[in-house]
Amino acid sequence: MNEPLVDAEGFPRADVDIYQVRTARHNIICLQNDHKVLMLQVEKALHQLHAREKEKRAKDEAEAQAEAMNQDQSLPQPFARVNAVTPGSPASISGLQVDDEIIAFGSVDTHNFQSLQNIATVVQHSEGKPLSVTVIRNGKKLHLGLTPKCWAGKGLLGCNILPLQR
Repeated sequence: MNEPLVDAEGFPRADVDIYQVRTARHNIICLQNDHKVLMLQVEKALHQLHAREKEKRAKDEAEAQAEAMNQDQSLPQPFARVNAVTPGSPASISGLQVDDEIIAFGSVDTHNFQSLQNIATVVQHSEGKPLSVTVIRNGKKLHLGLTPKCWAGKGLLGCNILPLQR
């Protein structure tokens, strides 16, 4: 590509087809230029694609945060919190966990809860019958089925519930 096509005296070299070499050099240079332009177009398109993906990710994150805030606002106020669950107990079997915040326990909910006696009464009247318990766990509302019954441990549930201050 870079060898001279003339001899030391400036005459065309006899061992080289000057026309063919110049044509090949021209074609190669054109192809290299085309390649450079194409690579610039690919680079520009990749930058645009990544910028669009970054914008989309940022938009999705903002929407998720807004949805989480809306969900937090729409959850009812809990009236009690579970602070202990005994393994193998009815509460444990139903899926109740420590730090679950109770928003409904059978017929007791945020609006009619007055004291833990309300929950004790519901538990005593529901022995052997499934109760619907609604809790907030990790910012999400969960519905659990809990059946109070006699078991190897203390009480009918096997958990400890504390009232929350309003």
